[in-house]
Amino acid sequence: MNQPLPERLRPSTLDDVLGQDHLLAPGRPLHSAVQVGRPHSMILWGPPGVGKTSIARLLANAFDCEFQAISAVFAGVKDIRAAVALAKTLRDESDRQTILFIDEIHRFNKSQQDGLLPHVESGLLTFIGATTENPSFEVNSALLSRAQVYVLKALDGDTQASLLKRALDADYPGLQIEPDAAAALSDLADGDGRRLLNSLEQTAEAAVQQDKTIIDLDLVKALAGGSARRFDKGGDAFYDQISALHKSVRGSDPDAALYWFCRMLDGGTDPRYLARRIIRMAWEDIGLADPRAMQLCNDAAATYERLGSPEGELALAQAVIYLAIAAKSNAGYAAFNAARKYVSQDQSKPVPMHLRNAPTKLMKNLGHGKGYRYAHAEAEAYAAGEQYLPDGMSPPAWYQPVDRGLEIKIREKLERLKRLDSSKKRS
Repeated sequence: MNQPLPERLRPSTLDDVLGQDHLLAPGRPLHSAVQVGRPHSMILWGPPGVGKTSIARLLANAFDCEFQAISAVFAGVKDIRAAVALAKTLRDESDRQTILFIDEIHRFNKSQQDGLLPHVESGLLTFIGATTENPSFEVNSALLSRAQVYVLKALDGDTQASLLKRALDADYPGLQIEPDAAAALSDLADGDGRRLLNSLEQTAEAAVQQDKTIIDLDLVKALAGGSARRFDKGGDAFYDQISALHKSVRGSDPDAALYWFCRMLDGGTDPRYLARRIIRMAWEDIGLADPRAMQLCNDAAATYERLGSPEGELALAQAVIYLAIAAKSNAGYAAFNAARKYVSQDQSKPVPMHLRNAPTKLMKNLGHGKGYRYAHAEAEAYAAGEQYLPDGMSPPAWYQPVDRGLEIKIREKLERLKRLDSSKKRS
């Protein structure tokens, strides 16, 4: 009983692994690989406590390979060289193949990752990496191209319930757990099996010391600390959640937007970061269809600066609701991007003479500003037919107002101005 419960309860076969049937069930990739009997390099990508290390160990057993494990947090090129040397010895002396498991492979720098390549390519090592971070960003493309990426899932409620039952049956057969206590442990674990078992062990040991035969909700609450949500600031799940918030606002779903907003607050996100993202959403997805949105978001950000947490978070939450229900337009955003792309690829066209500044007599003599029509001096404050683009450049029509919100009026005005331009040309 000296080992922690998660170690004592490590699965002994791949069939014992819970929650990853999409990889391990009959007909699924890893089950098929074991049946064929050919180990291959892979990266196991998923949140903490879902079985990455256990699966790697069990695959080595299933393939009858030597299993070497190192942690990228503590290891370096020297450790890789030692693993390579041992793999060569095992191959030469006993024809035994080696699986090298590297936990938290994303912590290795480029040179450390590159050090694996020749040995993976030669077949001396079968490489299995584990990571909680998106390998597309954290693993070198050369190494990534030589390894199959398998995505592991966080443990859902049913899987966590099965894990709790397995643990109680194996280590605490005299204990029972009430459904609401089990649900509370599951909520605290947030999909992390290791955290679930550690919490259960702490609670079960306390129950035994108190001569209890039932773990109830009061005991769980008395012993449990606050839950640590399943993302770290800057991690992949963090950006998944801000993406979900943004897409919920864009999709006009205020409840979903509030859900993701509160999830991020609950996970420790700086409200100032959320305020900046909310302001960006106003400009990108609401635009001129409802210009009040930008002002309201700026006011919410200023309110948060004045009140702080938690009172100021209400202002941000109401800004999120407003954005979700506001009329949507990305016309200005699309126009800006199109114009920026055009300018970046185009030559520098000269400013037409009639639009140039003429603060001096010399510049006036050179024709700067000659023929410029002052819009306020003309009917409807509009110089119909005037050209404001560089000479020879056709109107690109980048900005196309949508038929929603204020942009309905903007579209009507632009169409009227076009009619005035056309009448001027005919005359």
